[in-house]
Amino acid sequence: MENIYKLENKKFSKNKIINYIVIFIFIILIFIFGNLIINFFSSTFEILKKYSSYYIKGLEITISLSLISVMLGTIFGLLLYLMKSSEIKSLNIFANCYIEIIRGTPMLTQVFFIFLGVASIMDFKKFGISISSFAYITGVIAVGLNSAAYVAEIIRSGINAIDKGQLEACLSLGMSKSLSMEEVILPQATKNILPSLANEFIAVIKETSIISTIGVTDIMYNVNLVRGSSYKSLEPLIIGSLLYFAITFTLTRLLKFVEGKYDKNWKFI
Repeated sequence: MENIYKLENKKFSKNKIINYIVIFIFIILIFIFGNLIINFFSSTFEILKKYSSYYIKGLEITISLSLISVMLGTIFGLLLYLMKSSEIKSLNIFANCYIEIIRGTPMLTQVFFIFLGVASIMDFKKFGISISSFAYITGVIAVGLNSAAYVAEIIRSGINAIDKGQLEACLSLGMSKSLSMEEVILPQATKNILPSLANEFIAVIKETSIISTIGVTDIMYNVNLVRGSSYKSLEPLIIGSLLYFAITFTLTRLLKFVEGKYDKNWKFI
């Protein structure tokens, strides 16, 4: 017992020494670079104060674009899953090819392909659509179609995680396949699907930064405008990164809360 007590004391003292060393190094770094850090943050705050309208506009566009894209991706992703699990071979092949192509090519090329492809076959100006509105619409479509491929796989893996014996048991009791899926399989699969769908939503928010390349005035587009106007390269990027972090962190906490509520309700079913 005494040996164990001595070992624990030694371990505690080592941890204490390491903590003191880390704190000491941190204080030295602050002492050396303190003035630079203060100047940097004051410069960042001035930029945020001066160009706040740019960031607010970018934030609004990013959130709206992400929400619409996720809804589009979820609907089309569900259709892709149904096509992939269909007994009709042509639908099955189409869904498999679509998912493999989308997951196997960069999102940037998909965005340009849709933007330039639609522009080449349709004169959007005839319909009274401005270039910025056209870029927003094609951006939403591109992100939504990209997300759909991942959502289809999320739904497939969530449903496949349920033991096949449950479906067989339902069918043996005289339930139809659709009723079995609705009453037994899907409620359980939802529990598996929700966390992955939440992660996909967060990933979509960050991926929308690519849409700035076609002229959508999201956060990254406005970051580049501020960089050009303020002649500062790093500070606007940090503000933009903090905005993305604020959105994703808030969403993560919110989705964890919803997931926790769902788990509690599931225990009583």
